[in-house]
Amino acid sequence: VQLQASGGGLVQTGGSLRLSCAASARTLSTYVMAWFRQAPEKERQFVAAVNWNDGTTYYSDSAQGRFTISRDTAKNTVSLQMNSLKPEDTAVYYCAAERGFYTRSPNNYGYWGQGTLVTVSS
Repeated sequence: VQLQASGGGLVQTGGSLRLSCAASARTLSTYVMAWFRQAPEKERQFVAAVNWNDGTTYYSDSAQGRFTISRDTAKNTVSLQMNSLKPEDTAVYYCAAERGFYTRSPNNYGYWGQGTLVTVSS
C-alpha cells in the first residue's frame, strides 16, 4: 500500500483544515486506516482511525468531538476534518494503514504516508 497525504497548512486558532490521504492498493477491505501526528521532540501520537470494511471510527481523547475521520471507498481516500483547531494541534500529521484490527500504537502500522505539516497559530 502506498499512501499520499495532503492538506496541511497554517491556520489560526479555532480554524479548520481537512487532510486527505490517497491510498493505492488492490483492495483495502481488510485494512485499518489511521492518522497520527508528531510534534517536535515528541513521540508519534494516535489521532483517529477507521475500519475500511465497515466504517467504524476511533478517536483519541483530544480529537473526539473536534475531528472527523472518514473514508471514500470509491476513491480510496481517507480524510481527517479538523475543526476548532488549537495551537497544541500543531504537528506533522501522518496517515497510516495496516491489515487487521484497530490499534493506537504506531508500531503496529506498516504503511505510512510522507506526512503533512499542520501549524495552528495563536
